[in-house]
Amino acid sequence: MVYLKSEREIEQICASCRIAAETMARVLESVKVGVTTAELDRIAARYIKSQGAVASAKGYQVPGRPPYPGSVCISVNDEVVHGIPRERPLRDGDILSVDIAVKWRGYHGDMNVTTVAGAASAAAQRLVDTTREAMERGIRAAVVGNRLGDLGHAIQSYVEAQGYSIVREYCGHGIGRSFHEDPQVLHYGRPGTERRLEAGMVFTVEPMVNAGGAAVRELDDGWTAVTADGALSAQFEHTVAVTRAGPRVLSRFDDLPF
Repeated sequence: MVYLKSEREIEQICASCRIAAETMARVLESVKVGVTTAELDRIAARYIKSQGAVASAKGYQVPGRPPYPGSVCISVNDEVVHGIPRERPLRDGDILSVDIAVKWRGYHGDMNVTTVAGAASAAAQRLVDTTREAMERGIRAAVVGNRLGDLGHAIQSYVEAQGYSIVREYCGHGIGRSFHEDPQVLHYGRPGTERRLEAGMVFTVEPMVNAGGAAVRELDDGWTAVTADGALSAQFEHTVAVTRAGPRVLSRFDDLPF
């Protein structure tokens, strides 16, 4: 069931997103060759705690999996999603997707940015730029009267035209008092299909784009998904409210470059 949010609830979600975005800024300014993803996780955990918030991912459980051990998800190179922070130093040219979600005063906010440690190769930079634009195209389709299939098609058609693949096993999601709510937001689809968008819907748009094939596999840690062919993967995510005035990106702020 999709729960439409009031203006007050949308502002509460935006406030949680603000903490996520401020955390993201602190993590990204610490990304450099030699830093470990575990240290980046500790930086995030300290800031989230300092704001009186909690990390939505920490201890998160789904049936059949162990509790997620990190405060944020950090996926490196061929890791698609849910990468676990580890004492592994970043190397020059590594790309990493940083997924930060926080809960503050009863509401969650969620976002993801892909960045590069050191110098990005031309191939990696093109993948990152394409993935960001794919997210933007999905956000622009989040208007009253459109359908979720329109949003998914806007992403899929652009990504595949660039020669890349859309991951299908994972998707965006509604968000609010629960970290994951209805609707599921697929990043592929056919125009004019799936649920019609209404004012008050709040969900994430978070395409995962692979440089090679779309297939993924899960590692033995129960969380980390990697590309089946070892190709690079990238992801961007914002939390979006559907309003009568158009899509409102709740995790984007004028003083932060996301």
